[in-house]
Amino acid sequence: MLSEILEFGMLFAFGFSWPFAIMRTYRAKRVDGKSPMFMIIVIIGYCCGIASHLVEGTKLWLCWVYLADIALVSTDLALYFRYASASRRRQSTATDQA
Repeated sequence: MLSEILEFGMLFAFGFSWPFAIMRTYRAKRVDGKSPMFMIIVIIGYCCGIASHLVEGTKLWLCWVYLADIALVSTDLALYFRYASASRRRQSTATDQA
C-alpha cells in the first residue's frame, strides 16, 4: 500500500507541472528551449509504467494516473509541433533582417 501511495505521489508531482508548461507554451506561442525528444522519452517511460502494472496485474488504478500524465505530455508535444514551424520562421526572418 505504501508503494502505491509513493508511486501516486511521484506521478502527481510530475503531472502537476505539465499544465503550467502547457499554458506557458499556449500563451507565448513559442517553443524556445523545449525538447520534443525529451517529451517523447517521458511518454515512453509512462508507457513502461503502465506495462509493468498490466504485466503484474496489480495497482491497475495507477494506470489511469499514468494515462492522465501521458495526455498532458502529449498536449505539450502537440503544441510544440503546432508552434515550432512558426518559431523557426520568426528566427529565419530575424536572421534575414540582420
